[in-house]
Amino acid sequence: MSFRSLLCAGAAAFLLSAAGAEASSLTWTSSVGGAPTGVVLENFDTLTVGGASAAQPLTPSGIQVQYAGTAGVVQGFQSGRYAPPSLSGGNGAGFGAGGGDQANGANASPYLTTGSLTGGAASAMTLILPFEVKYFGLLWGSVDSYNTLSFYDGATLVGSITGGQVAPLPNGDQGPGGTRYVNVTSTAAFDRVVATSNGWAFEFDNVAFNIAPPPALGVPEPGTLALLGMGLVGLGMVRRRQEAA
Repeated sequence: MSFRSLLCAGAAAFLLSAAGAEASSLTWTSSVGGAPTGVVLENFDTLTVGGASAAQPLTPSGIQVQYAGTAGVVQGFQSGRYAPPSLSGGNGAGFGAGGGDQANGANASPYLTTGSLTGGAASAMTLILPFEVKYFGLLWGSVDSYNTLSFYDGATLVGSITGGQVAPLPNGDQGPGGTRYVNVTSTAAFDRVVATSNGWAFEFDNVAFNIAPPPALGVPEPGTLALLGMGLVGLGMVRRRQEAA
């Protein structure tokens, strides 16, 4: 293969990788533990349980909560419909009254549920953030494989993750092991987060967000792109040496 062919092939691979990196801008960690320090925290305790979306004020952190269908603000447990996230392992740190810690056990405060798309085609819980961010965390209760969390910049989808991607056994376990604190970072900014579920239900609370990913989480470097770029430079150096010889 000629140098020109190699160069064209390398450039094509570089562009394809760049497109893939843009399409796969989300990375995440999932554990029993909680949010990192130095980020904005929101526990939704100021929202009215069962209140209509239009009647809900902005949260203290500036989040606008919108929901439709069978989604809503709930508290406690309703068989076959929703169950509170479980607090353990520090996932309630900073989310209690006055910035204190929540006690371990079932979450006794208001939390959000998507309801189910089977109970209403438009069911969704939407959080409109006060500014564009690149980090978002949430306490994801009784994770199910059919839960989906989608991130948008305006009307543009940045990426989505499912319950099957954040829990080793996404089977709706309502105990401590079934609740995960999921920290999501993105290479592209977003300002809207939409939670949906194909079954009952996707329950979450204790949201965190930040303009940039916290230092403890970081953003993965585009290693594939860097290696391809170095490869193209290397091909050029080899070509120059051959011409010099």
